Amino acid sequence: MPLSPHQQNVGEIIIDYEPESYRKQTQEFLHQLPHYIQEYILSLFPVIKWIHRYNLQWLIRDVIAGVTVGVVVVPQSMGYAKIAQLPPQYGLYTAFVGLCVYCLFATSKDISIGPTAVMSLLVGQTITRITSENPNITGPEIAVTMCLLTGAIAMFIGLVRLGILVDFIPGPAIAGFMTGSAITISIGQWPKLFGIKAVNTQDSSYLIFGNFFKYLPTTKLDVAFGLSALVWLYGVRFGCQYLGKRYPKYANHFFFFSIMRNGVLVIFATLIAFLINIGKSTSPISIVKTVPAGFQAMAVPNITTDTVSSVASSLPSGVIILILEHVAIAKSFGRINDYSINPNQEIVAIGFTNIWASFFGAYPSTGSFSRTAIKARSGVKTPLAGVFSALVVILALYALTPAFYYIPDATLAAVVIHAVSDLASGPEYMKRLAKVSLWELFVFIAGVIITFFTTVEYGIYAAVGLSFVILLFRIARPRFWSLGRIPLTGDGKTTEPHYLYVAQNHPSLGPLVEDLPAGILMCRVDESFTYPNSAFISDKIISYCKQHTRRHAMLLTKGERAWNDDANPTRDAARAQLPRLHALILDFSTVNRLDSSGLQAIVDAQNALNRYAGHHVEFHFANIIHPAIRTCLIAAGMADQPRSGLSDPTAAREILPIVPASMDGPVQKVESQEHKSDSSHGSFDVEKISIHLPRDRYPFFHWSADEAVKTALQTLAYRTDNDTESLDETV
Repeated sequence: MPLSPHQQNVGEIIIDYEPESYRKQTQEFLHQLPHYIQEYILSLFPVIKWIHRYNLQWLIRDVIAGVTVGVVVVPQSMGYAKIAQLPPQYGLYTAFVGLCVYCLFATSKDISIGPTAVMSLLVGQTITRITSENPNITGPEIAVTMCLLTGAIAMFIGLVRLGILVDFIPGPAIAGFMTGSAITISIGQWPKLFGIKAVNTQDSSYLIFGNFFKYLPTTKLDVAFGLSALVWLYGVRFGCQYLGKRYPKYANHFFFFSIMRNGVLVIFATLIAFLINIGKSTSPISIVKTVPAGFQAMAVPNITTDTVSSVASSLPSGVIILILEHVAIAKSFGRINDYSINPNQEIVAIGFTNIWASFFGAYPSTGSFSRTAIKARSGVKTPLAGVFSALVVILALYALTPAFYYIPDATLAAVVIHAVSDLASGPEYMKRLAKVSLWELFVFIAGVIITFFTTVEYGIYAAVGLSFVILLFRIARPRFWSLGRIPLTGDGKTTEPHYLYVAQNHPSLGPLVEDLPAGILMCRVDESFTYPNSAFISDKIISYCKQHTRRHAMLLTKGERAWNDDANPTRDAARAQLPRLHALILDFSTVNRLDSSGLQAIVDAQNALNRYAGHHVEFHFANIIHPAIRTCLIAAGMADQPRSGLSDPTAAREILPIVPASMDGPVQKVESQEHKSDSSHGSFDVEKISIHLPRDRYPFFHWSADEAVKTALQTLAYRTDNDTESLDETV
């Protein structure tokens, strides 16, 4: 803003903002629109930005990482398909498409797309529910419908850039239903691990848990495969970790051997199962049996109204898992490996992947935590590594399906239990979470318990719902602080005192806090002033000011008292020695938004305090952090108090009335909008007051709490004893 000659001479800076018109903003937007469209289209295909830099060294690392993940994804996918109540080949279909297509849209080099434990559990519970109600609908039809619809919804969310919705769901809510799902899946695999057929694994987890021990005496030979598989998996993992630390030179060799433990296990378990079945018409153990070669389910999805209506209730939870699990994993590995992801683009990628996967007969897929960790540790360089993992899946589908016939179900159950154990958050996580927030710990525990006793859908809804309730409660009931000040040691260059302004009940500095000068109060609200908390903030401000100041006059008679006057003789007598309120300073350093309801709450508080004090109470605003907030306050007349347009500063008014004022109602006398000096109301001549640099154009806006207090003290001098007494008599 240009400076006047006088300001230039004295070196004074006057702060002001010139708001841009909507017309100018629209013109600038239209001018940049072609550029925005070009950027948007290019952002949908991130592969364009890096594929031209691809080189042989990257190719070698991607092949190693891709094949390593492929060896893991084959047995895991078959096991997860069992959880989804589908034949094992559907897990391979799902893995192939996710691995192959994702690289075109990826902004994460590490993440591995495919069937996951939590999504498989949701699909399995949905298939069980629908097939029991309508036997005419098959499991694969339900899975394909869910895959297409969840993918379409996710892609829409990503295309319109609504990925911000993910940020409203906190980490403990995600950890809660994932931990509950891990527990549910593990318990559901126990009967298969022990070869117990009498237990219905589609029941709730607590029923499976009880029935497992009830039918434990019926354990079959499968237990030998299951328990030995778990011993092998955990033994190799911990053994290789120990040896890698003991012999760092061979750490990579031990790592890759550890990763191969799933493949080695399945190969040897299948070989042993084949040997014990030689010459027998019936297998003594439960085995996978026939797995068709190739993509037998490839077709245009057959979507019927009955199927869509049946799966509709599971779509919200499916989309939540699809997006949350993927974005959370992508962000986590992006932070670890020093790159950033685009959440909206990742949602587009996962949406397109599932839409395309539905034509292969797949069920919904998303990012896998365990396989992503393996891929990152294997030294992957680009998302193209997923293509090499997909080649391993194709090899398994076309060349190894005859060998899959003898894979023991107990072995696959052990692979699943071993994989999902990494999803569960342990006691250490809960201990740290309790130190951070008991409310978030409550959300986590609720997600775990509800998922365990009901379904993963209800667990998701409960965790997310509780998170929203807590968030809204925090917004609607923010912390309110009454502030005092602590004198600071001078720098020796000036005798002017400086102060530190802190909460009066500060745990460390509280004993050092001094009250502000008589008649001046200061407070801070740790939240934006918006419609959920506007009434609460107004009540807090009024209550705080009344507790620390006295009423302007003696009690009125019963007939003269207003119907809502809460005056109390005993209380007012006790406050008789307190000063009358002159000014309230609002610290806006923690306020980043002010809407019409919040603005009206501030005006309402000032109106109430004006009546209580019997004169205009100045509202000063310190540390305003955003020009939009300043503009709102100016619009409400808070910049040139007493507010322009009112003949009586104690009169109330609405800033933006919801219902227009009645023509038959009381009329407010409107004066000129130009500010008029009136000492009886506590106003003052701005030019007579010296405000240290820099200062705002408006005298009630300040860049520091110190300046606000100094200005309030200067204006307090205009309230003479005679003025105060005359006001008391008038009221």
